[in-house]
Amino acid sequence: MNLLCRGRLKLLVASLTAVVLLTWLYLLAGNLENGRALLLAPCLAGTPAARLPDRAALESRVREVEEENRRIRLQLSQSQGPANQPADGNYGNQQWGASADTGPEDGDNTAEERNNHTECPRSPSVQKCELIHVACVCAGHNASRDVVTLVKSVLFHRRNPLHFHFITDTVAHRILRTLFQSWMVPSVQVSFYDADELKSEVSWIPNKHYSGIYGLMKLTLTKALPADLSKVIVLDTDITFATDIAELWGIFRKFTDKQVIGLVENQSDWYLGNLWKNHKPWPALGRGFNTGVILLYLERLRRIGWEQMWRLTAERELMSMLSTSLADQDIFNAFIKQNPVLVHQLPCFWNVQLSDHTRSEQCYTEVSDLKVIHWNSPKKLRVKNKHVEFFRNLYLTFLEYDGNLLRRELFGCPSQANPESVRLQAALEELDEDDQCYDFRRERLTVHRVHLYFLQYEYTAAEDGTDVTLVAQLSMDRLQMLEAICKHWEGPISLALYMSDAEAQQFLRYAQASEVLKNRKNVGYHVVYKEGQFYPVNLVRNVALKNANTPYVFLTDVDFLPMYGLYDYLRRTVVQLDMTHTKKALVVPAFETLRYRLSFPKSKAELLSMLDMGTLYTFRYLSPTDQDRGAMSSFNLVHLSPGITCGLKVTPLPTMPNGERPPRPTGWSGRPTSSPTWW
Repeated sequence: MNLLCRGRLKLLVASLTAVVLLTWLYLLAGNLENGRALLLAPCLAGTPAARLPDRAALESRVREVEEENRRIRLQLSQSQGPANQPADGNYGNQQWGASADTGPEDGDNTAEERNNHTECPRSPSVQKCELIHVACVCAGHNASRDVVTLVKSVLFHRRNPLHFHFITDTVAHRILRTLFQSWMVPSVQVSFYDADELKSEVSWIPNKHYSGIYGLMKLTLTKALPADLSKVIVLDTDITFATDIAELWGIFRKFTDKQVIGLVENQSDWYLGNLWKNHKPWPALGRGFNTGVILLYLERLRRIGWEQMWRLTAERELMSMLSTSLADQDIFNAFIKQNPVLVHQLPCFWNVQLSDHTRSEQCYTEVSDLKVIHWNSPKKLRVKNKHVEFFRNLYLTFLEYDGNLLRRELFGCPSQANPESVRLQAALEELDEDDQCYDFRRERLTVHRVHLYFLQYEYTAAEDGTDVTLVAQLSMDRLQMLEAICKHWEGPISLALYMSDAEAQQFLRYAQASEVLKNRKNVGYHVVYKEGQFYPVNLVRNVALKNANTPYVFLTDVDFLPMYGLYDYLRRTVVQLDMTHTKKALVVPAFETLRYRLSFPKSKAELLSMLDMGTLYTFRYLSPTDQDRGAMSSFNLVHLSPGITCGLKVTPLPTMPNGERPPRPTGWSGRPTSSPTWW
């Protein structure tokens, strides 16, 4: 009996002790929940020695609260949509929404997180005038056009100086060099690197990706970029930014000492191998990673011998895989599979992938959370996604955005002045605002953005050296003449189009929908972007003239239709007159009509008959007795009705020194001068 009572007494004492301990723990936890008061202590403590214990405890508590918040967000995302169950061995988080890389710069902290943040001043992750380096591989006409939209989205949001590094082929180098030289954006540097010099590094890798050999170029960046460049953001051309790129640059500071690459997890099941039967992808860590947005720590990559490591990885895997399917992405993932400690996983909103098999909808709850959109499907804007309309509108906003507005620097950072900008500014300061011609003189100093070869262009030079290019300039209201000109002239054409950014996209859609235009690859379209109130007729014409790739040009107005066969006729005439050595110019007679529906004359006899009948007139012909016709503006007349040119007679003009052209009569050309400096 005594033993029984004694046992009950011990149980009672133990229970009371447990209650006291639990009560004490409960009260302690309640006190710790007052995060703001506790977190102010580090700022107010008197000495560093007194702050150390409290600071360590507070940091531990903050980490616990942040982990709890992540678990809550994970539960919310699971309740709002179907959970994504990863395969065994998936690296990183089980939900993209609960990214491994969250921090103050994410900008979407919950109320509890804000209450647990200290009021102490915190140094920014990116300094105000810190130079941000961005690298991009760009090859061909289409990629050069796409990269402009990427650059616009980056410039629109940026608050830091930028240095773009472009690995380009010959075509893209010519296009982008001219574009950036004429764009003259402040606090932006541009460097170009020849992709042809890097082809030997990756040409041995069989690749099935539509990007071809250029899809492997990102593997060579440690060799291509300057040795003193320590880190860089690498982007695909089909990227659109919705935030300041400095936020992405700031994530470099979160890298551990061993991490060298920052990537977003792949948002499709490609590397899980379950998309279709017998699908065998390259090895990857879980879902793998997408290489559309990469943070490369170049200094560390060079230190660990990156060039040798990726080569060994590629050689080993190609023995069984035979070729890459996703270009450099396959090799990056195989490398990370063997070295997972080297990768830093970025939040999924830094690369929202709109591919054919994407699961990116599970990455976010609100479209406003997105920071980078990646159009990594060959279908591009036609890809299926429930928010694709929002994505498309964001993309189209930058596609048609006036690039001239990005010339304004909205932040003050010291930068090396562009010599051309300095010269133009000095010339502007010399102008007299009271001068009646002030507006004209100011417009003359305007530097227009120029995008050469806006569409695909292919030209093979004639072996006999007699090729002739038709050269003309036009604006949006003359677009309907292009198809007719292409039908009448089968040779190369160089056209300069004076358009706004939005009009250039309308022209692109028109050209891609036209059966005539989309089948002509020997037509070079050069866009001179609108700026100012006047039409710079000579500047636009000279852009087309300068970019003609043949020894001879046929300079004409876009309203004129050449006779059928004129291209071959002029080439034969070049040989007959030995124009290579005699430096002669040919004047082609021109005629006009008031009729919109006219059967084009097929011979000289038919033309003379139409002249006798009054159906045709000599271009700008004025009868001395016809006062009404003499009073009519011939300039308006030629634009109201289409003109016709016919090679009836070849008239040699006086021989000219090389590189000089005589001023064309205004009555014949409609242009006041051919000087390249006359706007």
